[in-house]
Amino acid sequence: MAQNSETIEILNDLILINNDRIAGYEKTEAETNKLENDLRSMFSNLAEQSRANVLDLKSYVTRLGGEPATGTMLSGKLYRVWMDIRATFTFDNRLAVLENAEIGEDAAKKAYEEAMQSDNLPADIRQLLLSQFTAIQSAYNTIKTDRNRQRDVSKYPLTT
Repeated sequence: MAQNSETIEILNDLILINNDRIAGYEKTEAETNKLENDLRSMFSNLAEQSRANVLDLKSYVTRLGGEPATGTMLSGKLYRVWMDIRATFTFDNRLAVLENAEIGEDAAKKAYEEAMQSDNLPADIRQLLLSQFTAIQSAYNTIKTDRNRQRDVSKYPLTT
């Protein structure tokens, strides 16, 4: 039973991380300039990815006899406040948004890496976490590439 308790705790932590991703991306999507449809689409897709993650994680928590977590982490709430402050005072909003998203994805990656270090995870749960981690890693890589491209544009703007 202790193994189930540890696994439930790990899964519930990941539910909260994904809830943070959902809240962060919904907020960012709503505040992103309407002309930046590529970012709005990406953030919408990433929020949807996290919703699917949460459903899968909740299913396992319930199967193990646990109560799925709800809400977000305090650190996620504080991070979204920081995003608001930073976006307000940053001239290049696109760069700031991408940098904030990168930081958020990095936190999600670390949470999954820590979760997968547990020796007590059943094989099916480990496989689920690996699959979700791979998708988060891919999102991180995309955001980082876009962020690097935006830094280059900001550093060397086109002039006429």
